[in-house]
Amino acid sequence: MKKNVLVIGAGGVSQVVVHKCAQHNDVLGKISLASRKIEKCQAIAESVVEKGNFKLPATIECFEIDVFDVEATKALIQKTESQIVINVGPSFVNMSVLQACIETGAAYIDTAMHEDPSKVCETPPWYANYEWKRRELCKQNNVTAILSAGFDPGVVNAYAAYAVNDEFDSVDSIDIIDINAGSHGRYFATNFDPEVNFREFTGTVWSWQNSQWVANKMFEVKRTDDLPIVGMQNSYLTGHEELHSLSTHLNVPNIRFWMGFGEHYINVFNVLKNLGLLSVHPVKTAEGLEVIPIKVVKAVLPDPASLAPTYTGKTCIGNLVKGKKDGKEKEIFIYNVADHKEAYEEVGSQGISYTAGVPAVAAALLIATGEWDVGEMRNVEQLDPKPFLNLLNRIGLPNRIKDENGDRELSF
Repeated sequence: MKKNVLVIGAGGVSQVVVHKCAQHNDVLGKISLASRKIEKCQAIAESVVEKGNFKLPATIECFEIDVFDVEATKALIQKTESQIVINVGPSFVNMSVLQACIETGAAYIDTAMHEDPSKVCETPPWYANYEWKRRELCKQNNVTAILSAGFDPGVVNAYAAYAVNDEFDSVDSIDIIDINAGSHGRYFATNFDPEVNFREFTGTVWSWQNSQWVANKMFEVKRTDDLPIVGMQNSYLTGHEELHSLSTHLNVPNIRFWMGFGEHYINVFNVLKNLGLLSVHPVKTAEGLEVIPIKVVKAVLPDPASLAPTYTGKTCIGNLVKGKKDGKEKEIFIYNVADHKEAYEEVGSQGISYTAGVPAVAAALLIATGEWDVGEMRNVEQLDPKPFLNLLNRIGLPNRIKDENGDRELSF
């Protein structure tokens, strides 16, 4: 069994991860938290005490660190005696943190794919550009590395694996649908790091259709679905990282990702993009100051964590899966509905952060107990989904399935 957890990053998702780790510190052991700004770490640590979320009496050690410095990260892993690292820092730091884990033997978990700050929307499959190049190193060093164990990617990968393995004889299509039907009350804001958020939507939209990569533009393809709880919702074909592992590991010819956007978001996004304000390339102001436009936009938008106190409404994220069973056409929708207000009351974060953070802690618990401590690099769909989904049912993200037999909890 592994124990003692080091959490990297101090944003909205980190807030959830630290609170949920505290709720399960009887299994996970000591919790340490590190970020570029120790003040943000300390605020999260204080909020755990305020919410009374420790399972066993404990404190959270906070550290200031530049995690691009692999040697410093290795030293911190060793100092804190951490055997599990949950990386919820910006996706730009993934490879540095992963390398530190490989060299110290600590298990590694993240919630999103690595990105190069100077590149947007690289050639598919995206994981092959960075993470998968270190698969052999992980195996040689007996290091468990669970990639993208958030909700989407993460839980939706487990939904896909369960559907392919248990619900169908053959699957023709998996459509992952992500709807946030909540309201934060601001003129314009993003639900997680604005820079990461915008980068998802400024490049080519890649989808897996007829067993090949197909390119579209953002907001080019739209669908409308009547979904549980949140009702009729529009969503748009969007490029997303889970497609790049699911298309490799599952024998499914059509895998697409759809995200819901309101007209206001689309209008503001298009204005920013058309003005060049979402560019990742430096420009010079009239005064000779060099700036990166997307970072300027990030600086003037609300901190996603600040949205939590007044956020209302619900999210609905799930997989619409179509295929055949016993020679007959079959369709199911596996999903979760999360509530922004309930998330804030429990851990002080909004629902988007909650859905991303809870699965990472579930993965840590499964590594700690040995069920997912596989000694190599895996994407979530390569692991047994049932203990993961059962654990999510118990720790805050109940899973449901809707099919010809009705709508019910998905449990095993």
